[in-house]
Parts: sequence; C-alpha cells; structure tokens
Amino acid sequence: MSTTIQIKEGVKARLEEMKLYSRETYNDVVERILEDLSELNDETKKEIERSTAEINKGKYKTHEDLGREMGF
Repeated sequence: MSTTIQIKEGVKARLEEMKLYSRETYNDVVERILEDLSELNDETKKEIERSTAEINKGKYKTHEDLGREMGF
C-alpha cells in the first residue's frame, strides 16, 4: 500500500542528493535514513551506558591528565 505525503521543495532536494543511485526511490532513501538513525541511537545509548559505568568506577582522565600525557 502506498500513500502520498507533502514535503517542502528543500526537503525533496535534500532527499534527491542523498540517493545512492539515480533510480533509487525516495521511500528507499527515507528507509535508509530511519535505519541509520535507529542503529545510531542504540549504539549511542550503549556507549553512554558504558561510559557512565566507567566514570562511576572512577575510570576517567581529566583534561589536565591528557595534557600531561601528550606533553602539553
């Protein structure tokens, strides 16, 4: 089942630029964007959880620590 949606010309132009090949449909482009966002969100959430756990354990370096390590 298909449907029609209204989008601004600028959005349409951006979707056109995001096509991987000329005959790719806008639907395919939007699906790819949604998939990328979903994956990014899950990965980002996991990374935040890992980082928070490390910080709570006291496993972190301050800017000063990193500067000393790098010779600044």
